[in-house]
Amino acid sequence: MKITVVGTGYVGLVTGTCLSEIGHTVTCIDIDQSKVNKMRAGISPIYEPGLDELMKRNIEENRLFFTTDYKEGFAGSDVIYIAVGTPEKEDGSANLSFIEQVAKDIATHIERDVVVVTKSTVPVGTNDWVKGVIQNNLVNKVDVDIVSNPEFLREGAAIYDTFHGDRIVVGADNEYAANIIEEINKPFGLPVFKTDIRSAEMIKYAANAFLATKISFINEISNICEKVGANVEDVANGMGQDSRIGSRFLNAGIGYGGSCFPKDTKALVQIAGNVEYDFELLKGVIRVNQKQQEMLLNKLDERFEGLAGKKVAILGLAFKPNTDDMREAASIVITKHLVNNGANVVAYDPVAMENAKKILDSQVNYASNAIDALKDADVALILTEWDEFKELDLQSFEDNMKQPVLFDGRNCYDIKTVENYNLEYHSMGRPSVQNIKSLNIK
Repeated sequence: MKITVVGTGYVGLVTGTCLSEIGHTVTCIDIDQSKVNKMRAGISPIYEPGLDELMKRNIEENRLFFTTDYKEGFAGSDVIYIAVGTPEKEDGSANLSFIEQVAKDIATHIERDVVVVTKSTVPVGTNDWVKGVIQNNLVNKVDVDIVSNPEFLREGAAIYDTFHGDRIVVGADNEYAANIIEEINKPFGLPVFKTDIRSAEMIKYAANAFLATKISFINEISNICEKVGANVEDVANGMGQDSRIGSRFLNAGIGYGGSCFPKDTKALVQIAGNVEYDFELLKGVIRVNQKQQEMLLNKLDERFEGLAGKKVAILGLAFKPNTDDMREAASIVITKHLVNNGANVVAYDPVAMENAKKILDSQVNYASNAIDALKDADVALILTEWDEFKELDLQSFEDNMKQPVLFDGRNCYDIKTVENYNLEYHSMGRPSVQNIKSLNIK
């Protein structure tokens, strides 16, 4: 089929590229000409493993195109995907201004019957509203069907998830439109779950809220483990072997971040509030996550009498590994606290430093690699669990730091392994390691 995708952010670009990979002709629209030029050359504006190669192959095979021209982009399309951002407003609700503009652009430019698919994460009822916006602004006499097709992609593994996902959710109010979207996705070979539009909209929020709840729950357990002398990793492993619970998203740390969980949990609380329902559980999940970043800082403040003049090495800036996304990253709160308390902060991240420079305090310095960041540091903090850090020889901390004191916010290292090194090691929900030589460190 001929498909148009409006928006080339994380969701839109991955969606468009993967649809072209399974044989569809896809045109992606973006209003930024320089970004479009870059994508035409097969260069992704976002960091996502494997995406550049997939883009180049489908561009060369004339299945993937990019434009800023709506008339050109919509010409001959059977299906139009809306994949623009729905950023969080101050009250926690989703900002639908970009969605509204796309709906009006569709109404203005389409010249044939189409199915409009909302890929963006939107509050319940938005698809019905989008249909009204389109119908009220139509220039030509055409029929428009609306489908909700939420995405469930993990940043850093989005291409894998597209081809190996658990299910494809299709929400439609008529069988014709649902069948078209099912047919489009058939080459992926994934189960298709059909439902009504509003249920599909709700599934996306409910799924993300549940995963966020698991993260906040294990972080609360982690905090209790520290107080009672238990090891949260053993607790999580024991819990995860229960098939009713499962082991995924039970990794203690410094909380979730990124573009989805923080925004979607707040939006769901707002959605519930709009129908006069107090979602107490989810409010608690949000509070726990906000508090969790402070837990690492509290540990740091307890260990040192003051941070003024201390060199602090930060390993990892992105909210998670395999992405350059800095949205709601723990590094934002933590580096701000360190700078405000007079610390000399030197940070390193394999891919996110250019984005970090636009967001973090101007006093944060950057190293070209992990070892340079550790040079003469008084303390090191791991904020993102990149494989590069997990595979770092623990001897590197003793060899390069002024004093080998490490606060691991992501539990990257095995406690038994750490005990073999001269290292003062603090992690989340596990016993600290304070070897004899390290105990004399001030």
